[in-house]
Amino acid sequence: MAPLPLMMSGVVTPFLPDDEKTPALREALPATAAGIYLNTGTAGPLPRETAHAMSEAEAWELRTGRADMDYYLDSVERKAEARASIAAVLGTDPSHIALTHAATDGMNVATWAVDWRPGDRVVTTNLEHAGALGPLWVLRERFGVDLAIADIGLGGDAAATLEAMDRAITPGTRLVSVSHVTWATGARLPVREIAELAHSRGALVAVDGAQSAGAIQIGVEELGVDFYAVPGQKWLLGPEGIGAVYCASSVLDRPRLTFAGYSSFESMDLGATGKLWPDARRFESSNYHQPSVIGFARSTAWLSMYVDLRWAHDRIAQLAGAAAEMLAEIPGVEVLTPRANMAGLVTFKITGWKSAAALKELSQRTLCIARTIPPFDAIRISVGFFNTGAELRRFRDGVALVAENTPATIPHRPKIEVLHGGVE
Repeated sequence: MAPLPLMMSGVVTPFLPDDEKTPALREALPATAAGIYLNTGTAGPLPRETAHAMSEAEAWELRTGRADMDYYLDSVERKAEARASIAAVLGTDPSHIALTHAATDGMNVATWAVDWRPGDRVVTTNLEHAGALGPLWVLRERFGVDLAIADIGLGGDAAATLEAMDRAITPGTRLVSVSHVTWATGARLPVREIAELAHSRGALVAVDGAQSAGAIQIGVEELGVDFYAVPGQKWLLGPEGIGAVYCASSVLDRPRLTFAGYSSFESMDLGATGKLWPDARRFESSNYHQPSVIGFARSTAWLSMYVDLRWAHDRIAQLAGAAAEMLAEIPGVEVLTPRANMAGLVTFKITGWKSAAALKELSQRTLCIARTIPPFDAIRISVGFFNTGAELRRFRDGVALVAENTPATIPHRPKIEVLHGGVE
């Protein structure tokens, strides 16, 4: 059986000038035409190229089935391609990458790598996502582990963050679990310094990279962390239900496995004598949806080869910084995201408005796609490399209008009625 076809379509060269490159990229990302796309931090726009590759794989499965041995062997190669593509983004070797079904799975891999005992300690911050907090909650409930939550405020002061972590990482700490970029405020934390502090006290370090992979430059080897978990669907513009986790060489033989299966072993006999893979593949316990694996590899490779990740990172930083500045200049708007250490997220509050009501007005008036941050009753936008200055100015004008008014005084805007079944 021949390998699954992977047609290239709508290729964008990374060498175009910005005034030509941005429109070409937006054409390759059809969802950017649906509105002002400001929610990549939840799910990024899917490249047309990725959709084609996944569709071809699904059509192959429908026509030919999935039971042929050649299909299985091809799936092994596709997983290797996906590991290699994400390794390039994280600045490491593919042997350090295991595929997962989500960043949450990667954080669970890291959390359960420790052989926990009652009285052990795990440290995190007050700005973590449930994908990282969930396994820590289980540790506390199941084993009586001491879960210490360091208060780092909004994450804007690196020195204060390190001081809080210094106080929290006491003897008996086995794991430090933090975000690289916090989902709630968009602050970029000093992960390298946190890792040095944690290691000096004998703790492993797990990093939630959900809001960093694809948004900022990452070198996991230089950061010195033990685990780094990423999702496919956010800034890497891949499909849902796929992700990856980095595992450092120094801890590869040390972590405990919690889930294990066919994919974890290089060999396994009927007497349960098994030989684990010598690399990070030991953390892959089961199979994956092959079209999603192909889509993950295609999106990540598309970003690296055709968009140019360094260009994307620079443009995200420029546009997100400009958005934060514009919003901060509006009377009645409080930007929570620290400008000195931000990435692609901007979180803000509008005086006199609940975030859900304000976002509803903004969505109707500017056709923006964004989200709220319930713990702060705030609105969060994710600024992608594909956004334009005109879009951000239009969004800014919408925020200014909302901020000038209250829910009672804002001019009424009729809802657009969607007709079903034609007009009578």
